[in-house]
Amino acid sequence: MSGIDGLATRLSSYLGTDQVNLVRRAYFYAEQAHDGQRRRSGEAYVTHPLAVASILADMHMDHQSLMAAMLHDVIEDTGVPKEALQAQFGETVAELVDGVSKLTQMDFQSKAEAQAENFQKMAMAMARDIRVILVKLADRLHNMRTLDAMPHDKSRRIAKETLEIYAPIANRLGMHSMYAEFEDLGFKAMYPMRSAHIRQAVKRARGNRKEIVAKIEESIRHCLEREGLQGEVSGREKHLYSIYQKMRGKRKAFNEIMDVYAFRIVVDKVDTCYRVLGAVHNLYKPLPGRFKDYIAIPKANGYQSLHTTLFGMHGVPIEIQIRTHEMEELAKHGIAAHWLYKSSEEDAPRGNHARARQWVKGILELQQRAGNSLEFIESVKIDLFPDEVYVFTPKGRIMELPKGSTAVDFAYAVHTDVGNSCIACRINRRLAPLSQPLQSGCTVEIVTAPGTRPNPAWLNFVVSGKARTHIRHALKQQRRSESVSLGERLLNKVLASFDSQLERVPAERIEQVLGEYRFASLDDLLEDIGLGNRMAYVVARRLLTESGEGGELPTSEGPLAIRGTEGLVLSYAKCCTPIPGDPIIGHLSAGKGMVVHLDSCRNISDIRHNPEKCLPLTWAKDVQGEFNVELRVELEHQRGLIAMLAGTVAMADGNIEKIGMDERDGRTSVVQLIISVHDRVHLARVIKKLRALKGVIRITRAKA
Repeated sequence: MSGIDGLATRLSSYLGTDQVNLVRRAYFYAEQAHDGQRRRSGEAYVTHPLAVASILADMHMDHQSLMAAMLHDVIEDTGVPKEALQAQFGETVAELVDGVSKLTQMDFQSKAEAQAENFQKMAMAMARDIRVILVKLADRLHNMRTLDAMPHDKSRRIAKETLEIYAPIANRLGMHSMYAEFEDLGFKAMYPMRSAHIRQAVKRARGNRKEIVAKIEESIRHCLEREGLQGEVSGREKHLYSIYQKMRGKRKAFNEIMDVYAFRIVVDKVDTCYRVLGAVHNLYKPLPGRFKDYIAIPKANGYQSLHTTLFGMHGVPIEIQIRTHEMEELAKHGIAAHWLYKSSEEDAPRGNHARARQWVKGILELQQRAGNSLEFIESVKIDLFPDEVYVFTPKGRIMELPKGSTAVDFAYAVHTDVGNSCIACRINRRLAPLSQPLQSGCTVEIVTAPGTRPNPAWLNFVVSGKARTHIRHALKQQRRSESVSLGERLLNKVLASFDSQLERVPAERIEQVLGEYRFASLDDLLEDIGLGNRMAYVVARRLLTESGEGGELPTSEGPLAIRGTEGLVLSYAKCCTPIPGDPIIGHLSAGKGMVVHLDSCRNISDIRHNPEKCLPLTWAKDVQGEFNVELRVELEHQRGLIAMLAGTVAMADGNIEKIGMDERDGRTSVVQLIISVHDRVHLARVIKKLRALKGVIRITRAKA
């Protein structure tokens, strides 16, 4: 029986005659289009689309997916336009084929960028129709099965991409059998020697274990019969790549991994699953803490099953999975099983399908927020490898988060605005640090405050791609608005010294200068000034005179006032730690904005009088915030010294940020304190309190 006839016979078991004939038509169309083309292995090209359709047929996919599989290379390889396919096979099939074709074309500068751009296309295509990715996965699977015909370097590149992107996607969509095959084929192509060694070792181990496996299987069967429960018991094999990863990642010996015996029990309905669980727990003692109920709380990819680990005969650990037939299909084929178990309403997305849609929606949201394709793929890779943690909202809704997630990840998972305005959290009704990793089963409540902004320090501990992307996005927006407002103040200050103001500069002149500097809007120019990339007085001269040669700058009318609320574009130098009340000077640093130094700071003594680099500053009357300052305290050595200092600083409303100690000799000690104060008056109050302590010899403020 020729290839298409064999496939048609298989399809007739679950598709109508008309639908099977449509798939046949697509096959003959592809055969004609690819006429004369050969694969690298020498076979006629049409064997590839046929094999891809066959993989989808194993999953009982619908006829449109199968037609798209037959035609998936037609647009790209044979020059047949999308419109021709649309006329022949309808819009849906043409869209699917177009979606798959777009995922295949790659031409970029760097490999990483190519992969990232490709992935973005995939996200867009998946959002339109999730079947695009299923056809693409089947296409990739057949290419992986025939990888031997490829040159070594190319096959390694394809295998790496499969392990990094396609295998995790299959896993995320719950398609376990495809995921396992991707990993094993990728492993074999990437590390042929390691793969062969592990395969040999597994073969030997299986031979030695046959007897024990048979005994355990027999005792489980008898146990179910005694309880009058129906269930199919089968041994479960670990796939090679997962063995390799456990050996490598968890530093386990091969024997340790193989000494665990794994079984699966498939039953008719959910109720029976729990009854079987009770029966096997009576047969062998369960291991505490190793029971997981994925039926009540399914995994993020829709996987459902009961997992338990038992102490078997002679103390060998036995892992058991208990699930229904439908769960078994879902575990094997994941989202593809949605077509297998169609609900009565034709397109109502069921659990698994709805989850996949939700995930794709999340990916699209990430893509809109990410700065570039590489940042996007970094976020997606984090979300593709989730070892989930399940936590509850205060109202009892379950949220799935990647392992190691913190309350900030949770806040962004609830809603972007909740994340952006989050200030504190309660874990199980107790206040906890935002950076504390969440454990499964805890209830998390987020405390928000209007007008707050994400903290850049959050990027050090968040794990989910969504949180990372949204924090970066918010910080970019915040930095931009702060740069624009600082740029405007700097420019107006210089213009004021020419007796002018930005509002008084004619619009045509501004447009002309923007054209010269190649900026689309005035805000872009102001942002550049605020970030210290462009000098305000050079721009002022260009705005006021045609040539930009406006003679020397007149003396400015007073220094620029610092309010302390300028945000990310204004920072205080670590070398001299200026605080309100100190005489200060501003250094414009490209990309960073303005750095505030003490007027007497040695680090800027060379450029102090250069108007292009520095400008005089003063503190505004209503300056806000807390400022760090370093003190050196010399005092006689005594017990409880640190507690005494900390108590005294606290009494003066100061706050110790850091404390360090150098013992000079047996009698005197030098303590370095970094404390936060409001201004010089506050600092003087703190120093006065410290001086009053018994045994204090000298207090000095550390400056560069």
